[in-house]
Amino acid sequence: MIRRSPGTPSRDRRLALGLAGLLGTAAVLHVVRPEPFDSIVPRSLPGEPRFWTYASGAAEGAVAAAVAHPRTRRAGGWAAAALFVAVFPANVSMALHWDRKDPLYRAIGWGRLPLQVPLVLWAVRIARSAPRG
Repeated sequence: MIRRSPGTPSRDRRLALGLAGLLGTAAVLHVVRPEPFDSIVPRSLPGEPRFWTYASGAAEGAVAAAVAHPRTRRAGGWAAAALFVAVFPANVSMALHWDRKDPLYRAIGWGRLPLQVPLVLWAVRIARSAPRG
């Protein structure tokens, strides 16, 4: 049996805090540098792209907070999985929009799409491993 010293976070806690950090960073970037996010908002959404940039950033921030806190981690994990699925159309839009850019941008645009799968699985793992209520 491996003994952890008091205060050493468990693997599940580290995974949760890592995901919270990723989501929190993305949330901050949506506010600090909204232009790149504006450019990938699907044109089919009503209203201004900046609204959707800020709304998705706020959602990421709220989900990050939920994943970070042990009492809300289970719900936060499920919310993170749903969020990653919900933003997938924006990632597709970005890949299609960047199809005329240089090869590096095209590779980034298309390469991001399959990365949604491990993000969803990461979030689901956190939701399933968190204690109930």
